[in-house]
Amino acid sequence: MKETLSYLFDKNILTQQEARDILTKIGQGQFSDPEIASFLTVYMMRPITPEELGGFREALLDLCVAVNLDDFKTIDVCGTGGDEKNTFNISTLSAFVLAGAGINVVKHGNYAVSSACGSSNILEFFGYKFSNDPDKIKKEMDTAHICYLHAPLFHPAMKYVGPVRKSLKMKTFFNLLGPMVNPTRPQHQIVGVYSDNGVNLYHKVFANAGIKHNILFSLDGYDEISLTGDFRVVSDQTDKIYKPADLGFSKVKEEEIFGGNSVEEAATIFSSILDGEGTVAQNHVVIANTAFAIKCFQPETPLTDAVEIARETIISGKAKAALKKLISLQ
Repeated sequence: MKETLSYLFDKNILTQQEARDILTKIGQGQFSDPEIASFLTVYMMRPITPEELGGFREALLDLCVAVNLDDFKTIDVCGTGGDEKNTFNISTLSAFVLAGAGINVVKHGNYAVSSACGSSNILEFFGYKFSNDPDKIKKEMDTAHICYLHAPLFHPAMKYVGPVRKSLKMKTFFNLLGPMVNPTRPQHQIVGVYSDNGVNLYHKVFANAGIKHNILFSLDGYDEISLTGDFRVVSDQTDKIYKPADLGFSKVKEEEIFGGNSVEEAATIFSSILDGEGTVAQNHVVIANTAFAIKCFQPETPLTDAVEIARETIISGKAKAALKKLISLQ
C-alpha cells in the first residue's frame, strides 16, 4: 500500500487493472484501517476516473457472493441515494411495475442512507426474507419475474471497509459503487444519480463494461426522474434533456413526492400506489422512471408505448400481483 499511496499522492492515477488489484487486496483484509483511510482520502481530494471506478467495480464483483442468472435476460433499477430529497421508494416501485409487465428484475439494494426508508427496509416490512441462496433467487425470478439481493449478504469484503467509512463520516467512492456491483451482473441497468458529473461517470463505466444502460438525473438534483423539472437521460445510444411534457405529464411539486418520515409511512405510500390509489403525481413519477427502464430493456419500444405499458401495469393490478407473488414465496 505504501508504494500505491506515494504514487497517488504524486497526483498520478491508477489504471483499471491497478485499481482492481489494490481494492481486491483491501477486500481481502491485507491492509490496516489507517492505510485504507489514507487510500479513501485520495479520492476525496480529487475526482475519480472512470477507469479507476471500473477497476474498483470489478474488484468488488470478483469478491462478492455471485449468483448466476445467465439463463434470464435481466435488468436492475436503482438510485445512488445521497440526494437528501427523501422521496418515496420510486425505483423499488418501478421494479415491481417492470416485473408485472413480465420483465425480469434483479433488484440490488440496501437499507436507507439518505431517506427514511430504503429498498431493503420496504421489502423487509412486507415480509421478504433476505437470502443469498441461488435456488431461492432463481425460483423467485422464475415465478415472480423479480428477486431481491440485500447487498450486505453478497459483499462480505465490505466488512474491512465499513468501520473506516463510518469513522470518516464522509462520502467516499464506495457511495458510487453500490449500484454498480449487482452480484448477478445484469445485462441492463437503470441508475439514477444526483449530479451531472455522476451521469458522465456512470455512463463511461457502464459503456466500458458493455452494459446496456440509462442513467437518469433530474436537473434540480434528484437521483431519479422526479418530474419536478427537466431531466437528463444518458444511454449507450443517446444523451438528451427531457421535459415532463415530453412524456405527457405536468410538473409536480416537491412535496407531492415526499416519502414519509418512517418505514411505516413509506410502506403506506408504496401500498397505495400499487393498489391504484396513488396520487396523479406519484403515479406519473413511477410511470416515467419505469418507461425509461422499459426503453433500456426493449430499445425498440417507442417511449410513448413504454409509458402506456407502465401505466396499464399499475392500473390493472399486475404490479401489485408481482409483489404478492414474491412475498408468497418467502
